[in-house]
Amino acid sequence: MTPHIRTPLPGPNAQKIIQQDEQYTSPSYTRIYPLVVDRASGVTVEDVDGNLFLDFTAGIAVVATGHCHPNIVNAIHYQSSKLIHMSGTDFYYKAQGDLARKLAEITPGPSRKKVLFTNSGAEAVEAAFKLARYHTKRQHMIAFIGAFHGRTLGALSLTGSKIVQVENFAPLVPEVTHIGYGYCYRCPYNLVYDSCKIACVSYLEETLFKTIVSPKEVAAIIVEPIQGEGGYIVPPPEYHPMLKKICEKYDILYIVDEVQSGMGRTGKMFAIEHWGVEPDVICLAKGIASGMPLGALIAREDVMTWAEGSHASTFGGNPVSCAAALETIRLLEQGLIQNAKEVGEELFKILLGLKEKHPWMGDVRGKGLMVGVEIVKNRSTKENAPQERNAVIREAFQRGLLLLSCGESVIRFSPPLVVSREEVESACDIFDQVLTVLEKGRKP
Repeated sequence: MTPHIRTPLPGPNAQKIIQQDEQYTSPSYTRIYPLVVDRASGVTVEDVDGNLFLDFTAGIAVVATGHCHPNIVNAIHYQSSKLIHMSGTDFYYKAQGDLARKLAEITPGPSRKKVLFTNSGAEAVEAAFKLARYHTKRQHMIAFIGAFHGRTLGALSLTGSKIVQVENFAPLVPEVTHIGYGYCYRCPYNLVYDSCKIACVSYLEETLFKTIVSPKEVAAIIVEPIQGEGGYIVPPPEYHPMLKKICEKYDILYIVDEVQSGMGRTGKMFAIEHWGVEPDVICLAKGIASGMPLGALIAREDVMTWAEGSHASTFGGNPVSCAAALETIRLLEQGLIQNAKEVGEELFKILLGLKEKHPWMGDVRGKGLMVGVEIVKNRSTKENAPQERNAVIREAFQRGLLLLSCGESVIRFSPPLVVSREEVESACDIFDQVLTVLEKGRKP
């Protein structure tokens, strides 16, 4: 697919909708460019003025199988013609039971699993937070600087991404400590991999557990296998195995937030599989149902020990969402995970090549179709360049490529997993053109 822009952006129809939207919707929404979507298919998005865009956002890493995949549409239509809602917290229906079984089967590790359904990633994290405290009878949680776990109060208390997300919402849930993540490009301990001896993990035993909190009081460590909102940060190979070993040593639960990295995005069903670690608890959402609202908490059976009535959700496990999720998993297993791996390698290769050409590209990192490009003012100093980053994203939009930001100055490439090599090449061509124009001296 080649983008086609036929009107100035935003077009006349888009302008009318934007004017009404901004009159009535919350000012807390973040829209970096004025896209007003009318329809979408696969990797193509069409706005209300007939402009065609190449979507490398996947609706914030949600539409794993592409926009409106016919199999997903059919699954939604069939289920909605039979049963739209009955609440799986109080009643039984086949779609929820089938999905719970499938998720228990595909999550990493040999342990028997149990599943609780929610509506979103934030709700899955909230449930994990509660379960950790309930099961361990401990209160303290350890999370990471740069982490994003959601905006509801408990999930927000675990988040360490942007000050705007927490400012004026105090008091947050207490007994949470944030530590530096395995961010080798900008090491929080000012060390260099691999001579650092993975200080971002050893800090726990060498400092934190000796000075701030006893490990006997820690219920869980919650971590993203690859930080998403924090900047598409891939930690070193030793990172997750070392964290899990510490958790096992002190009977601390190891909670993995796979909301953005899971469901095939990294070339494996779950990103944590790249590190060969079995989590005690996994949080899922986003790509699980190809755009239908659904989240899930998956825990080892011997961890999900809470009593009847301890936690539930009226809409969690909605039958239509469950039907979409079952078809999503089938499509992932039948080839989309492999496509994410292979096409993701091509995307990574092209971007690495562009890095040699463009001084604004400080770092390229990622796995599968979860790839980040860190934009900098100067490669030697690694000075963040948020204005330049935003200018790149806006100019890409004007040329028909949809991108999103993450971290302080990172651009994320997270297209639907149906994306082709040709579409990757087209997107990278536009990205190259944008950088060439902006680096020549146009001020952001």
